[in-house]
Amino acid sequence: MFEDLTIPRILPLGAILFNFVFLLVAIPLEAYVFNKRLNFDKKTSIFYAISVNHFSSALGWAIFFLLEPVLPIYLKSELINYVFFNTFKSSNTQSVLILTTVIIFFTTVIMKFFLLQIFVFFLKEDAFKKKEEVPVTQQKPQRRRWRVPRKVRFESTNLVTTTLIANALSYSAITLILLIRNR
Repeated sequence: MFEDLTIPRILPLGAILFNFVFLLVAIPLEAYVFNKRLNFDKKTSIFYAISVNHFSSALGWAIFFLLEPVLPIYLKSELINYVFFNTFKSSNTQSVLILTTVIIFFTTVIMKFFLLQIFVFFLKEDAFKKKEEVPVTQQKPQRRRWRVPRKVRFESTNLVTTTLIANALSYSAITLILLIRNR
């Protein structure tokens, strides 16, 4: 499977520029959503949007380059045709493309959610501070101590919803740009 991995001789400049435009559109939109829905300040929301989008973009390209060598020949040919010439040979390819974009959308939402959750956890100011020892008489009972507080569940749900909204907004903007470009 990995013996066919080689460095390409021709760069798909259109795909590289499209990825750059995608990041230029997605980062401000997602930063705005993070700012409004998660109540981050502007600097923090921009930092999270940049980090999440660049990491998910890099992971997406890595997954693409790992999966591309194992694609069937007809899909490779359609992919090359679309990347270099912006056309499809077969009409069946459009249905495969629609299915693929739906899978990519939800995979990206999940990836961005986990990345955002990791960034929020590790970049909290009090994440690695040592907790003060509480006397045994003031400790909560064992059963109540291990329950997940409602606030944590609410914040996680809010993070999922915000990530879904931000990703949907950025993908909608990119789709609009693609529709305008193809006119």
